[in-house]
Amino acid sequence: MTRLLIVDDEALVRAGLKMILESDEELEVVAEADDGADAAAMVTRHRPDVVLMDIRMPRLDGLAATRAVQALPDPPKVVVLTTFDLDDYVFRALQAGASGFLLKDTPPRELVQAIKVVAAGDAMLSPAVTRRLIGHYAKDSRADRRRVGQERISKLTEREREVLVEVGSGLPNADIGKKLFMSEATVKAHVSRTLVKLDATNRVQAAIIAYEAGLLTDD
Repeated sequence: MTRLLIVDDEALVRAGLKMILESDEELEVVAEADDGADAAAMVTRHRPDVVLMDIRMPRLDGLAATRAVQALPDPPKVVVLTTFDLDDYVFRALQAGASGFLLKDTPPRELVQAIKVVAAGDAMLSPAVTRRLIGHYAKDSRADRRRVGQERISKLTEREREVLVEVGSGLPNADIGKKLFMSEATVKAHVSRTLVKLDATNRVQAAIIAYEAGLLTDD
């Protein structure tokens, strides 16, 4: 059973999310919060596996709340809930340690599947949405960010760079293995080593570094 915490200031949104998520017998909403200011305390009290985090809330926004949650011992995964007009907030939330993001109008089946992916330890990377978001900011990166990104990927082997490119394209380990002719276990090992070398918390942060370093283009 995957335990979930929903943090959103709109009661109707929380109710809708809870109904959708608990339609799957493997998911359980153990707590709700109506503001980011309560997120860290609720995590400590209820120990959820995944937190669904709204961005704009009256007292403490999702960005600050994500940082607070990620600063806790053994923190849960955080998935940001957003709309496209909040790109800047989402980008910074990903940098703060969020494992991915979902649009609030995500179809129910996709929402459930995405939560399961994150709970299993993977990042929720949408090939279309995430590339659009990260690519937008990478395109506008200053020269020093490009330089720093290239310095960070210089630690990687050629094979690790190949895997990083596919991670940034939104592919899961199984598909990366098929494309690069490796077993899924080998891909997982490469991803783990790559995250350590890049000092990245998760695959989303690794993808950001790949964009900033110029390994990927926004297409």
